[in-house]
Amino acid sequence: MTTRRAPRARPETLVKRTEILRAATATFGAKGYKNGPLTEIADQVGMTHAGILHHFGSKDQLLVEVLKYRDQEDVAPLEGAHIPGGMELFRHLVRTAFTNETRPGIVQAYAVLSAESVTDEHPGRAYFEERYQTLRREITEAFAAVCAERGITAPATVDRAAASILAVMDGLQVQWLLSPDDVQLAEASAFAIEAIVAAVLEPSRTPLDLGLHPTS
Repeated sequence: MTTRRAPRARPETLVKRTEILRAATATFGAKGYKNGPLTEIADQVGMTHAGILHHFGSKDQLLVEVLKYRDQEDVAPLEGAHIPGGMELFRHLVRTAFTNETRPGIVQAYAVLSAESVTDEHPGRAYFEERYQTLRREITEAFAAVCAERGITAPATVDRAAASILAVMDGLQVQWLLSPDDVQLAEASAFAIEAIVAAVLEPSRTPLDLGLHPTS
């Protein structure tokens, strides 16, 4: 018994899908998912509302494909189309921050959609939950690899450090979008990432010593 292969999409179809994804990224970034109409996206690419649905099936699925498209664009230049490990992962995150300064539309779309995803029944919620879980795990593994290379034991703080790096990067993006003349997205991101990595690899008593941790 033989199985039939799914037909490959024609080159012109792939081009049109990419145009739709870029238009949807701009619309969702400017107006959010709920307020971003398919008709506006269709107008940008010279199609009808029904034409968009023909390619993606539903608005929910279009959103999911927009998010996947953004991820693919981020890793396309990388070897194996995947983010690296070890210390190179942290360098990649810094390079990403510098790249993001050149594409405010993409950054805006990500900021808007990630914030919206915390609401009930948002179609992007599962995507962002998985994305953050994956990134936290990969950053934690990178810390473990760097510590192993240096012959030291990875401290228990690596999970907090991983979450903090992602929080800093995303939070700085919001500040930068709101006030690009006052916030240097790339430089501030690099500063924070380097500080967090240093805190993990060379732990010391916090200079603030605020006594925030509960004592037994």
